[in-house]
Amino acid sequence: MVASRIEGVSLRGIVGCVPEGRETVADLARRFGEEAARKVAAATGIEERRVVAPGQCTSDLAEAAARRLLDGLGWAPDSVDLLVLVTQTHDFTLPGTASLLHRRLGLRKGAAVLDLTHGCSGFVYGLWTAAGLLKTAGRRALLLVGDTTSRLVDPDDRAVAPLFGDGAAAAGLELDDAAAPMAFDLGSDGAGAPYLAAEGGALRQPDRPARLFMDGTQVFAFTLREVPGSVRAALDTAGWTMDGVDHLVLHQANAQMIRHLGQKLGAPADRTVVSLRGLGNTSSASIPLAMADALAPRLRAESRRLLLSGFGVGWSWGSVALAAGPLAVCETVVLPGRKCPAESAAPATPAG
Repeated sequence: MVASRIEGVSLRGIVGCVPEGRETVADLARRFGEEAARKVAAATGIEERRVVAPGQCTSDLAEAAARRLLDGLGWAPDSVDLLVLVTQTHDFTLPGTASLLHRRLGLRKGAAVLDLTHGCSGFVYGLWTAAGLLKTAGRRALLLVGDTTSRLVDPDDRAVAPLFGDGAAAAGLELDDAAAPMAFDLGSDGAGAPYLAAEGGALRQPDRPARLFMDGTQVFAFTLREVPGSVRAALDTAGWTMDGVDHLVLHQANAQMIRHLGQKLGAPADRTVVSLRGLGNTSSASIPLAMADALAPRLRAESRRLLLSGFGVGWSWGSVALAAGPLAVCETVVLPGRKCPAESAAPATPAG
């Protein structure tokens, strides 16, 4: 495991973005039968997922979130020194999606951009990467995370079709000598790679689309095995105890799993965020979307002690203890359906 503290970087704001398309339990019932659809919803806590329109890309969601974030922070695009994008569903094989967003957002020539391919641990890994790089040069960074996982899902696969939704989020980071340290714990175990995967690259079969495969039993076992230790390591690095955490925000994969982990970690139920009922598992965007959905009023009003932990494909996991707030902006917007590629996304509207 890697434990580290990053000082002097503050989280200024978060904006999530989801597509307007929805797939509900009623939609699943038409494919799998009503009883099966209801059982999945009861077991996972997912009753609805947001799904991108045909031709809509990860970059469209990320761009809409970033534009609203820049506006809410009052940042000019040319004041951003670093853009880090975390996604598993890039627009193209090449160029990297971060380069596309650099142009579409109007960032200054010479700003650094970086693509990371991470899934459910991606927000924590991205935060660690962006904050660490910002300490070496520059003043402001955009961290963008998001996936359009529905593109990889076989609609007739009962193991994954009811679970995964699409979404993105943008976070603004800025150097701040007064900021409390961020305490990270990160790790990986490549032995888990076969249990959550989608063929691609040189292994992709040209006569069939890439499809997501998940062994749920292995995923659950991995989560219980690695996540509690990672959370405790981040707390130790921060010098905190769970009693001092205002909100535990875990990767939003399964409501029962989140509650079970919260109990195992000694976090009260009212401090454990469960916010996936209308979104599904949104991979790298699930933690910031949960923050924007469940914690927005508090994060806009005051500083809160947060423990964030993401975990999944790879195997990969990352936890961070940080103080955040008051944030200048913390909200979610909805992106109308559109075709891609295009120069910019259609105007996003506040989520309702």
